[in-house]
Amino acid sequence: MAIPLEDEASFNLLKRAETTAVFQLESRGMKDLIKRLLPDRFEDIIALVALFRPGPLQSGMVDDFINRKHGREQPSYPHPQYQHECLKPILEPTYGIILYQEQVMQIAQEMGGYTLGGADLLRRAMGKKKAEEMAKQRDLFQAGAAEKGFDADLASNIFDLMEKFAGYGFNKSHSAAYALVSYQTAWLKAHYPAEFMAAVMSSELDNTDKIVTFIEECRAMKLPLKLPDVNAGEYKFTVNEKGEVIYGLGAIKGLGEGPVENLIAARQQGGPFKNLFDFCTRTDPRKVNKRALEALIRAGAFDELGEDRAVLMASMEEAVKGAEQSAKNAEAGMVDLFGDSFASDESDVYADFRQVRPWNTRDRLQGEKDTLGLFVTGHPIDDYEAELRQFVQKRIVDLKPDNHKQQKVAGLVVSMRAIKTRRGDMAIVTLDDRSARMDVALYSEIFQASRDKLGKDEILVVEGKVTPDDYTGGLKMSVDSLMTIDEAREMRARRLRLLLDSSSMADQFVQRIKSHLNHARGGNCPVIIAYRRDECTADIRLGETWCVRPSDELINRLRDDCGINNVVIDYD
Repeated sequence: MAIPLEDEASFNLLKRAETTAVFQLESRGMKDLIKRLLPDRFEDIIALVALFRPGPLQSGMVDDFINRKHGREQPSYPHPQYQHECLKPILEPTYGIILYQEQVMQIAQEMGGYTLGGADLLRRAMGKKKAEEMAKQRDLFQAGAAEKGFDADLASNIFDLMEKFAGYGFNKSHSAAYALVSYQTAWLKAHYPAEFMAAVMSSELDNTDKIVTFIEECRAMKLPLKLPDVNAGEYKFTVNEKGEVIYGLGAIKGLGEGPVENLIAARQQGGPFKNLFDFCTRTDPRKVNKRALEALIRAGAFDELGEDRAVLMASMEEAVKGAEQSAKNAEAGMVDLFGDSFASDESDVYADFRQVRPWNTRDRLQGEKDTLGLFVTGHPIDDYEAELRQFVQKRIVDLKPDNHKQQKVAGLVVSMRAIKTRRGDMAIVTLDDRSARMDVALYSEIFQASRDKLGKDEILVVEGKVTPDDYTGGLKMSVDSLMTIDEAREMRARRLRLLLDSSSMADQFVQRIKSHLNHARGGNCPVIIAYRRDECTADIRLGETWCVRPSDELINRLRDDCGINNVVIDYD
């Protein structure tokens, strides 16, 4: 199939700089250049590859090229004071800029009367910048130009320009070869987005950071993405008949190729798995061991079978034992009277394990992060959404640029990069509140004071001035103040309420609560025990010596260790 080189959809994708996973065009700097250049023909892609190098970027050549392309500057061939009509066909594709080594050779042939071999020697000499050799080449060029009737002053100045740009020139044949692959991958992304992204992710199965980047790109492209699934997934990423991208099981950390191949073979031989017990019975425990099972459960690969991940984890040991016993019986030629019940739709194999506490959002998402490298079924900020309204009035998507007004927003730290500047170290932190993402700049003083607060997945409340971000097309913030969620709570919380039932007030339970509260003492937040017995409720306010810091750590311990589901922070 021949791909047309004038495809509108492909160039529209390029103009939007949606070039993640597009060969040679996916870096942050390249995306910035693409947004400025707005390529609309194949020659522009060739030029992009040649321009995105230190020499052209630092010389001002890139700005000249872009200004000439968009009509902000009149093209000249190659200089307003030194140009000739014979050079226009050579330099017109690059708006009069000497960008390629081949253009140097063509000018040498057209104006200096060089042979092709002689022009190549000139190109090499200019690249090496040897004074003695360049003096010889200058004489040759001017002599050839005089013989062809060109003005001596014009020839000398054209040679100077050739020498200057030869140091930045790139081999066009190389650039064109790269550009063709760039265009082909852009075309595939524009016309077969799901298949393209599945193939790209499959090529990076061992690189979790890359997978995370590509999954985020799928979300940005609004491609439907299915969780890992033992009954639908293959080793690599695939696309189903609905156009959904199905997570590659090979991308799950702690799994490996052997276990995946074994489970796929079992599925092909015996059909879809009914439950975890059926799965363990039909797969090889030497390949799909407990570590692999745990990774599959935490990644959500059994979710389609309809059981909570906590129940699956609780029953895993019994499922493995049952499978091992079935294998031993089979080897001994014994009939397993209960083996078929594991595969039955009617038998409740999880009945003895449903008393376990279901995983909360934090546990579920942490399992996904540990095994897949990202959150798939939710966002950690979801649990804080109601509380964050006490600190901020707007979400990122609702912010408006205003260079004169302070605005406040909260978000999860998804990435941070430190930058050295003449004024000291600074950082760019990307915050995500699920409505959108935004880069916030922490300049030297703020950055130094906040370094220990910038951990990945930390929730921050930031305040500063919001302005347009030319790179992303969204907004950015220059931060003037920054707090963690714990600091914001401590500043604004009026009290911490624990709702307890009389049935849970055993001495051991009370001692656990006391121990956790004791570790959090020293704050400004009073503690209220909302004690309920039958139809009556009484609030017991603990003394001031029991005022606590209402941190995530304390709240999670009260919920997880003490089983207090109703831990509430009241605000003014």
